Amino acid sequence: MSTGQPNCTDHPEETFHDGITNGARWYDVPGGMQDYNYIHGNCLEVTMELSCCKYPPASQLQREWDMNRESLIAYMEKVHIGVRGYVMDANNGSALPDVNIVVAGINHNLTTGRYGDYYRLLLPGHYNISAVAPGYTPKTVYDIQVTDGKATELNFAVEPLVAGVTVTTRAPPSTQSTARTTPHSSPTPRSTGNRLVTPDGNDSQPPLVGAEEEVQPPLQPQDFRHHNYADMELFLRKHASKFPAIAYLTSIGQSVEGRELYVMVISDNPKVHEPGEPEFKYVGNMHGNEVVGRELLLNLIEYLCRNYGSDPEVTQLVNSTRIHIMPSMNPDGYEVAREGDVSGYTGRNNSNNFDLNRNFPDQFVSITEPRQPETVAMMIWLKSIPFVLSANLHGGSLVVNYPYDDDKEGVSEYSKCPDDEVFQQVSKAYSQENPLMHKGHPCEDLYQGEYFGEGITNGANWYNVPGGMQDWNYLNTNCFEVTIELGCSKFPMEKELPSYWEQNRHAMLQFIQQVHRGVKGTVSDIRDGSGIPNATISVEGIDHNVTTAQNGDYWRLLVPGTFRLIASARGYTPMKIYGTSTKDRVEVVDFKLTRVDAEPKSQSPKGPLATRDPSVEEFESFIKDLSLGGGLDELVRSTAMQNSFRYRSYKEMAEFLRGLTLNFPKITSLRSLGQSVEFRTIWALEISNRPEEAEPSEPKIRFVGGIHGNAPVGTELLLEFAAFLCINYGKNPAITKLINKTRIVILPSINPDGRVRAREKQCTSTLGMTNANGKDLDTDFFGNASQRVMEAQTETRAVMELILERGQTLSVSLDGGALLATYPYDKPVQTLENEGTLKYLANVYARNHPKMHLGDPGCPSNGQDGVLRAAERQSHMGSMKDFSVDFGHCPEITVYTGCCFFPPANQLATLWAENKKALLSMLVEAHKGVRGVVKDKRGKPIAGAMIVLNGGVRVYTAEGGFFHALLAPGNHNIEAIADGYQQQRQEVVVSSYEAASSIIIEFDMDNSIFGLPREFVVAAAAASMTALVVTACIIWCVCSAKSNQEKDGFHRLRQHRDDYEDEIRLTSMGSKKSLLGHEFQDESESDEETLYANKL
Repeated sequence: MSTGQPNCTDHPEETFHDGITNGARWYDVPGGMQDYNYIHGNCLEVTMELSCCKYPPASQLQREWDMNRESLIAYMEKVHIGVRGYVMDANNGSALPDVNIVVAGINHNLTTGRYGDYYRLLLPGHYNISAVAPGYTPKTVYDIQVTDGKATELNFAVEPLVAGVTVTTRAPPSTQSTARTTPHSSPTPRSTGNRLVTPDGNDSQPPLVGAEEEVQPPLQPQDFRHHNYADMELFLRKHASKFPAIAYLTSIGQSVEGRELYVMVISDNPKVHEPGEPEFKYVGNMHGNEVVGRELLLNLIEYLCRNYGSDPEVTQLVNSTRIHIMPSMNPDGYEVAREGDVSGYTGRNNSNNFDLNRNFPDQFVSITEPRQPETVAMMIWLKSIPFVLSANLHGGSLVVNYPYDDDKEGVSEYSKCPDDEVFQQVSKAYSQENPLMHKGHPCEDLYQGEYFGEGITNGANWYNVPGGMQDWNYLNTNCFEVTIELGCSKFPMEKELPSYWEQNRHAMLQFIQQVHRGVKGTVSDIRDGSGIPNATISVEGIDHNVTTAQNGDYWRLLVPGTFRLIASARGYTPMKIYGTSTKDRVEVVDFKLTRVDAEPKSQSPKGPLATRDPSVEEFESFIKDLSLGGGLDELVRSTAMQNSFRYRSYKEMAEFLRGLTLNFPKITSLRSLGQSVEFRTIWALEISNRPEEAEPSEPKIRFVGGIHGNAPVGTELLLEFAAFLCINYGKNPAITKLINKTRIVILPSINPDGRVRAREKQCTSTLGMTNANGKDLDTDFFGNASQRVMEAQTETRAVMELILERGQTLSVSLDGGALLATYPYDKPVQTLENEGTLKYLANVYARNHPKMHLGDPGCPSNGQDGVLRAAERQSHMGSMKDFSVDFGHCPEITVYTGCCFFPPANQLATLWAENKKALLSMLVEAHKGVRGVVKDKRGKPIAGAMIVLNGGVRVYTAEGGFFHALLAPGNHNIEAIADGYQQQRQEVVVSSYEAASSIIIEFDMDNSIFGLPREFVVAAAAASMTALVVTACIIWCVCSAKSNQEKDGFHRLRQHRDDYEDEIRLTSMGSKKSLLGHEFQDESESDEETLYANKL
């Protein structure tokens, strides 16, 4: 190559100076990869032609390797030439990604990576290099020398943009404090002085500013004062703006009076959960007059932000932990509390005068008080993030309090939880770092004689707290929470605040460190390595499990020791591993689970697998992505639209539907199902990529609203849902894929007459609930005429005809008056064949609703986790969902969107936001379960075949032999039955996050007759026929022989016919005398003779 004369036989005249060439000078290659790398990435790529022969004989490979070995190594070494370094925020040392690195005189820039790192290949020489970042003052370093074989390290610390002034720096001629070189052989030296090592050994952070100098003490908060709500809000916004790389301010909801419940998230990537990184939280000011925690948490925010990048402990915590800090859970109560309150109650409760720490669901006591907005917001937040460890900061004593907070008897005694040892460990980690708390004598002036050993106590052993937040955390999430009482005075004087910070700052940091104890890891599928969400992690001997997050990662706090860990998930074989927890670090224990063997029963061969189509595999991957790792949340965020909500009249609704078909004619089709009693049309809108064509291979999902006219929220939600889908089609890839692969049928209102009569802001009124004939339509769906006492309503008949159209996979009906999802049956039945599946579908909706799965005490019949069997709420006959299940063979759930039947229109936007994700989840769920094709051995599809699921539920194949059935995650038995064919059986495994298992069922001709094998029946029939033929031949021969004898032997008898008659007459009178005794007889004793002899 170096000679430049390849001497290739195809082009013997070709030469290349020094063995290199410009690509276009040689020949044009549009769409090449090397140009793409250079233009669109940070990568410089070349293309190497290694041999004249494209596919040389294997015998030449050794020669090729010998010629290219040194060249390949020399080329790799060139990755270290030029300049390398990091770009950081000058104020806090945080890494800055996507910063442009500009070399004067070279019209090609590159950008920094995630950790602010960059590599810029350059030839030896002197360069002027700049770092340019949006929001920061550009910085230029002049006269940077690049030497041969060495990488020059150049780090930038850029200032946030204050004024339009460019700061320039000239490299000192005799030092390399700004730019330094590192040996070529060690381009990225590992130095604990320059790089931070996280608790689990990761070495991925940028060098600390000034790390080579003597470590300075961390910066302490300077401004100690009580912050009212406005002051606190400005403080939080200031720090979020000043430290955007590590601080993110959000609100999880509002208080009764509309104040935001702010949370500051501090981490190196604060906006998202990073797999493997634990989630930690501090919550303060739950009782409005207990303010020390509020101020300490504001101090902690300032401390973490100002010391990140300069203090090793702070930087390590921020880089390895996602820290959530809520300074005030009860901002309303704070505003009425008063400074100097030692042990009072003013401001303790929220604005509705409820104690928020007695407002959570309890394991021993029924909490009847209405759930407060602050409580609901907390519950939603705690369910949405996989928190590992937490502390709730209170005031009035000096102790760490751990679960349980109450017991069955309601008396003050030790109430031990399964993780009692872990709670004692983390509690001591805090108390031992507080110079006063660990002594155990908190408030001797107030509570003489009170003592807490080592400064900790079991909650119930101190006093009972039913409805407390810490127990709810432990029992309903993965989070271990303690309650920390920070001092004897609830609202101390402002001048005392510095001493509180000094007493608690070490303890607060040490407590965060406890989140890095125990074991952590990932539960994944052994086939493709994908994380398994909601897998259960059990510890043998400890009756408390944790579950994996959406990416399959988990954290499990443990005391030091060796434990047997079990990972289990639906559809997978459980796995057991021993793990050792140490005092100083977290142990990584990963699980790779194997799917449960889905081999069918031995008596039936398994059908062939469906042909794998790349587009099918892509869609299956798409469904999995939506089901895992916040895929639906991202879809909701990416499809935000401007909405204008109001209640539409019937006429406006009809015009809206027609408008959708006019604006989106390729994906919509509008048809009339019939008319109401008062002749209003009942509309059905279909949304699909081919709405006018039958596509039996695609799942069909039905959304129904307005069965009760006084609950019109469902109607408005479905109209908005239809518009949302249409507007995002072709614009959002996820929505486009869902519509292309799904047939969506929307019935916004099936009781338009009742809707006309209903009135807004009537939360409990039944006006408009029935149709114009006064009939509740949800009691009018009967499949058997014998059950019906009167003719079906016109609205009912219209909807029943739609339901009876086979091929529908799932139905969701929206109603009002509660906040829950119900599943069949409404009628009072004892057993339900597929209850597991129906309940699972209801759970999917409730789980994707921010409030429903938490329940609402203000609503009737909440059920467990927002799900209830319909008959347990209000049992009745003739419901639409019962008819759908029994006669339409389609599972249906009813979703009650809110406690108020007809809420004010200004609440519709909130209701849409609450239900948007859940409605989308139903579209995703319609693609799960099991689907397939039924055909015979010749490949002919069999329509009308019956598919029996788990020996009970039946669905039928559509045109083309297609079928689709939704099933709860787990193992299921499937039987296929068709006239004239042998019954087929298979077993399938259904996953909660994967698309439907696809199977092909092939039928053999039925070889049985009357339940017996065809071969046996044919052989038996042949034998029977042979026997009959032989018997007939024998009889014929005998009869022929007798006939010849009768010509002589019976001639005389025939002359005395009268004698026969006399004989018969005498015999009937009882005579036993034979009148024929002296007659001539035939000695052959014919059959007739024998007959008469026997009679005599």
